Amino acid sequence: MTITIQLNSKFIDHLDLSPAQTTIEKLLEQGQIAQSEQQICFEVDYPRDPQDPRELSEVPEIRLWFVRLDARYPWLPFLLDWKAGELARYVAMHVPHQFHRTEGIQYNPEALEIFLMRKIFILADWLPQQGISSISRLKSMSQMLGYDLDEGLFELITSSSI
Repeated sequence: MTITIQLNSKFIDHLDLSPAQTTIEKLLEQGQIAQSEQQICFEVDYPRDPQDPRELSEVPEIRLWFVRLDARYPWLPFLLDWKAGELARYVAMHVPHQFHRTEGIQYNPEALEIFLMRKIFILADWLPQQGISSISRLKSMSQMLGYDLDEGLFELITSSSI
């Protein structure tokens, strides 16, 4: 079941996280985090000039809203609907990138690596706290972003978490 969080200019311009906060806090309170894996999508309604060629992830106000959201819920990528492109769009809100007509989104490689590793470390700690196995999920997330992380990294992370 997809969970859609609707955003408009009022929420974005005031850095009001309440649409996401209401949804996420409800999932936490009801103990439905594990069942909500890869279920959240964002529908962004932000007025722009019809001549504005920018993607949503290139609009500073929208990016700032998502940066604030990430500060509140740094483990949110676990809940995003990866198949619907939400993970890629979420990453684009945080990582410098360019769009190419033929190749699609091209992230800055160093910035993407830093973003991914930060999320790997956050989720490696957070998922077990939720009673959710993490290694296969973390590998899948890294593969979605074009990385095939070595098994040794996950062994190192789990051994240092004890």
